Amino acid sequence: MTTETKTKKTMPANRQRAPSRGGARPGGGRPKGSTTKIKIEDLMAQIELQSGESYDQLLAKNYVLAIHREDWGGVRDYDKAFMNKMIADRSEVTVLESEDAVATKQAAFAQAIAQITGLPRKD
Repeated sequence: MTTETKTKKTMPANRQRAPSRGGARPGGGRPKGSTTKIKIEDLMAQIELQSGESYDQLLAKNYVLAIHREDWGGVRDYDKAFMNKMIADRSEVTVLESEDAVATKQAAFAQAIAQITGLPRKD
């Protein structure tokens, strides 16, 4: 009976195994300092120039055409886009507080910290 020993094949020390599925690679990704090739302002200006109508007018016209074609998937997509825009425009919240309200909150916060830490309050 003969016994054979299997030897494990190893890579030479100067070679590295490349990742087989994705991952970071040297030199990969977007170069630093690169800019967006298409600017939204330029795109909107070209749409208006080529069509003779503003983008808003084209959007409204296409929405109406989708309704007339009974393209309910398209109408739904337009509805979502319009609602997202309206909600984004209305989501700005402005909070106005007087200096008295700020001072009251600061005092309450200082009192709470004093109770938690057991340190005396400085008034």
